[in-house]
This record gives sequence, structure tokens and C-alpha cells, in this order.
Amino acid sequence: MKLRALAWALAVLPLAACTTVNLDQSLKPVQADLNATGPIAKINLAYSAEHRAERQKTAEELLAKPLSQDQALSLAVLNSPQFQALLAEHLRKGNDAAQIGRIANPVFTFERVTVQNGSNNELEIGRMLTFGLLDLVSLPMRQGIAKQRLQDAQLNLHAEVLGHLGKVRKAWVKAVAAKQHLAYAQQVRESAEASAELARRMQTVGNFNKLDRARQQLFYADATTRLAVAELDATASREELIRLLGLTDEQATRLHLPDRLPDLPKEPAAPSQLTPTLLEKRLDVQLAKARLNAAGREQGLGKIASLTDIELGLKRDTAYDKADGDVARPRGFELEVRLPIFDWGNLKRESLNAQTLAAANQFDYTVRSASSHLRQNYAQYRSRYDIARHYQDEVIPLRKAISDENLLRYNGMLIGVFELLADSRDQVATVIQALTAQEQFWMAHADLQAAQWGLPQHLMGSNGGASSIEIGSSAGGASGGH
Repeated sequence: MKLRALAWALAVLPLAACTTVNLDQSLKPVQADLNATGPIAKINLAYSAEHRAERQKTAEELLAKPLSQDQALSLAVLNSPQFQALLAEHLRKGNDAAQIGRIANPVFTFERVTVQNGSNNELEIGRMLTFGLLDLVSLPMRQGIAKQRLQDAQLNLHAEVLGHLGKVRKAWVKAVAAKQHLAYAQQVRESAEASAELARRMQTVGNFNKLDRARQQLFYADATTRLAVAELDATASREELIRLLGLTDEQATRLHLPDRLPDLPKEPAAPSQLTPTLLEKRLDVQLAKARLNAAGREQGLGKIASLTDIELGLKRDTAYDKADGDVARPRGFELEVRLPIFDWGNLKRESLNAQTLAAANQFDYTVRSASSHLRQNYAQYRSRYDIARHYQDEVIPLRKAISDENLLRYNGMLIGVFELLADSRDQVATVIQALTAQEQFWMAHADLQAAQWGLPQHLMGSNGGASSIEIGSSAGGASGGH
């Protein structure tokens, strides 16, 4: 009997081989995707104080100079507690997913009973080892479910890491663009202040009338308002970046950003130059497929578990008769079966059917819409590039040529100071629109990268730039009263 029990236990052990979670292995494809756009620090979870100290040293080196976009991603990987929490949470989810593929521990029951039978005392000792028989029978199926859930957790990790760092990328663009807007707003305000002071003095000596003086004062007031808004935007966008990078107050004081956004690429990416992502390799498609497979496996297991449950108990008792010294050792087994009398499990089975049907339709929708999302993001990218390039190559040079010509005319006394000041107001509006167009391009560039990876829409976020660009002059009074 002992040999048979040992042989049975050894036969069960191979089935107990469980799915394990390897976070570093799961992060390799994420690292590869990110390194394809630019080298960043290695992504991993810091377990020890030594590891954290090493990462902190690298973070301090990055803060010692103006932070580029790729360096901002590395700093978030190395320094952000939020990013580390994301990794730790997915490690927890992965272990929870793998847990279903393990055999539940058997239950050992020990019983000691003294029986008083007249003048005789009997001692009964009972031992029983109970297994979930249905749990053992369904183990291969549950291990399949565990692997499917683990795959889903790994894909979610991939998507959420890319999504989080995509937010860092866009926050960096917003912060640098806001800094650029602020610097220009300060220049405009100083120029407007000088113009307003000049107008006041000219009115004092009778060379400016009240209306012309009011126009210059209004331009100065508008420039002051623009500066206040630019200061608020610069502070808000910088603080958003600081939070995503996980900087301490002391680190935040040492954060230096470039003075301007990178130049536009000489040529936009053509559709043929996009990273060739096969449909089945996209993250959104893989996630939808993993959830469909998991729903199908859970439905198969649920059909069995919804009907009954079976417990098997191996029993060995010992009875001592203290009067005559006899010892009895009865052995056997117990089988417990849950009878489906009141609940036949039909509601649970229908729920599982609906879950599988929903997953199938969601997979179908994801496959159908994947290419559409990529086309939409490419159209936005190309449009933003064309607009920004138009401002850079056409509008700004034309505006500069007009300003240079007006300055020559003013020096030649062909136009008055009114026309020269009105032209400067038009130039302010054009430069602001050009800066906004450049910011929108780099935001669209980040969105296009996310679309190429197939990030689910809720992780891609929205374009942080202005929703549209106003074409034409927005500063009032450019030509009035001359």
C-alpha cells in the first residue's frame, strides 16, 4: 500500500510543474521597441538598496546637463517611483495569473477519540489526506489557462510601459515648447513695453494722438497677458514632466531643458518607411487574441466546474483496545461529490458563453480597426509636418521679408511709425502660430510611434498641443487708423 501511494504521488508531481513569472524576460521586447527609436536605460525592477543607489547615480548624471527627449525616458526608467510601481504591480498580476496553474495543497486531518465502553477504554486515531479530485483532473486545462493569463499580463506590461513612456515623451515636448513660448513672450512684452513708452512720450510732445497711443497701450496689455499665460503654461508643463520623471524637490531644481524643440526632419516619414508591423504582431491585436483564447479555455473548465466538485480522501485509522491490547488498523478512502440538485450551473455557463462571445467580437473589431488607427495617426503626422514646414519655409520668411522692407521704408521716411508698429504686431501672431505648429508636429510624431506599436487607444492619450492652428493674423489693429 505504501509503495502504491508513493508511486501515485510521484506520478502527480510532473503535473504540478507550474508556470513561473520572469519579469526581466517579459521586458526584453519592450526594451527592443524603445531602443529602436533611441537608446534608453535598461528597464528593470530595483529590488535592493545597492541597485537603487546605482540607478540614482546615473539619474544624477542625466540631470547635470540639459535633458534631451531620449534622456528624459531614461530618467523616468531610472528615477520614477511611479514607473517602478507599474513594474511591481505587473509582477504581482503575473504571479496571480500563474497561481491558477498550481495544484491546491492537500488537506491532512488528524483525529484522536477516546471511547468509553463499560469498563473498557478504546482509543481511536484517525488520519485522512484529502485531495480535490476534480482539481487534479482539470490540472492540464488550468495550466493552459494560467499560461494564457500570463501571456495577457505580459502583453499588458508591454503596452503600459510603452504608454507610460509615451506620456513622458509628450510631456517633454510640451515642457520644451512652453519654455520656448515663454522666452518669446518675454521678448514681445519687452518690445511692447518700449513701444508703449515711446507712444506716451510722442503723445506728450504732440506727435501721437490719443487713439494711436491707446493702440500701443493695448498691445502692451495684450503682451503682458500673453506673458502671464505663457508663464503658467511653462510651470504646469514643467511640473507635469517632473511628476512623470519622479523627481524630488531637490532634483527638480536641477532639471534643465533645451531652449527649443528639435528641428523638423528634412523629410517626413513616408508610409513605406514606417516600421513594418505585421497585424498579428501589434500589441492591441495580441491582447485581444490572448483574451479570446483565455475566455475559450475558461469556458471549457467552467462547463465542468459548474456541474459538480469531487473530493478524494485517503483514510488510515488506528483503534487501540486497552483491555485486551488489540490493535485494529482499518484503511480506505472517502469520496465526496457535490450533487447538482438545486443549481445546475446553467447561469454560470451562459455567463462564460457571453464572455467568450464578447471576446471574439472584440478581437474582430480590433483586427478591423488596427489599420484604420494607423492611417489616421499617419494622416495627422503628415498634416502637422506639412503645416509646420509651411510656416518654417514660407510664412516666416515672408513675414521677415515684409518686416525688413517696412524697416527700410521707415528709415527712408516712406512710412510712419504707425505702420512699423502694426507690422510688429502681425509678426508676433505669426511666430506664435509657427511655434505651435512645431509643437503639434512632435506630439503627432509621438502618437504615430504609439500607433505603430499598436498601443490600445486608452494608453495613447490625446495630442497635448492645441487642437488647431489659426491661420492669419490674430493681433488686432494691424491696419487701422493709418
